Amino acid sequence: MGTTAEDVRRIALALPETAEKLAWGMPTFRVKGKIFASLADDDASMGVKCPIGDREELIASEPEKFFLRPGHDENYAWLRVRLTALDDEDELAAILLDAWRQAAPRKLAEAYAGEGEGTPTT
Repeated sequence: MGTTAEDVRRIALALPETAEKLAWGMPTFRVKGKIFASLADDDASMGVKCPIGDREELIASEPEKFFLRPGHDENYAWLRVRLTALDDEDELAAILLDAWRQAAPRKLAEAYAGEGEGTPTT
């Protein structure tokens, strides 16, 4: 049970046209230059792109997994995820893929969806 920062890195970088870049002293993962995920400086959590309208329900349904950083995330389409609270790598991969799709250019996201829905791994 639980996942690690290395799992985040491996799965995120397996997504098409994804690169890792340091920003604000933390690793960020970008598709075509747009950030879709970042690791916290303690490697215990990550931030992911998430529609503002979806966050409340996610946090209410699983507060041990999902949270907002007070004073920082309220106005952004961003959600925090506790890595150790995730069930397995499949759940992590689904979260990262969803965040990637939100940041990826439409044609790239559509082309990748056409390849199938398997868990991206390397």
